[in-house]
Amino acid sequence: MRFKEIMDIVLPALPETIIMILVPALIALIIGLPWGILSFVTRPKGLRENKFIYTITNGLINIFRSMPAIILIIVLAPLSRFIIGKAIGTEAALVPLTFAAAPFIARLYEGYFLEVDSGVIEAAKSMGASNFDIVKVLLKETVPAAILGVTTTIINLVGYSAMAGALGGGGLGDIAIRYGYQRNQLDILWISVALIVIIVQIVQFTGNTIYKKVNKK
Repeated sequence: MRFKEIMDIVLPALPETIIMILVPALIALIIGLPWGILSFVTRPKGLRENKFIYTITNGLINIFRSMPAIILIIVLAPLSRFIIGKAIGTEAALVPLTFAAAPFIARLYEGYFLEVDSGVIEAAKSMGASNFDIVKVLLKETVPAAILGVTTTIINLVGYSAMAGALGGGGLGDIAIRYGYQRNQLDILWISVALIVIIVQIVQFTGNTIYKKVNKK
């Protein structure tokens, strides 16, 4: 197969993969950040301890994080059909990919907050800061670590998107499986793999660059 014919097959899947990475990452950040804050605030000896709420938030994080991405894609197919109107395709894959990434981000942020020096929190309290003000301080303190965490999440989504391709989710994973594996067209397989590797390298480089710029320690 000529190179142009290969690229005509592979290139249309590239924007699908990018959508399957960036859109769930953005939505997961919007969901996962307050989720992580709530879990941190309500945890035992937290800023506003609430055993009932913490049990729910922590339990949901553990449940979704314990499920392999490919299983999550299958389990959430009915939800994808309800929200998107279909259970296969790039749009449908956004739902399970978001559910896979959001609890990961929530747990990351909870961990980042716990790693902040307790003296920072005590100093804020001594100045009469409210819990909301303390959370804002914690968010500022954890920006560098959060950048690396979001970078890791996006890279994980690259792998998840390939798994979604195995179940008709589209993207480079779908091309690699349908053409490279099922039809034994190894040239398409390796080009798809190369593009996935390039995406990961770009994401990692971008994350590292931003981290170096904002990290003042």
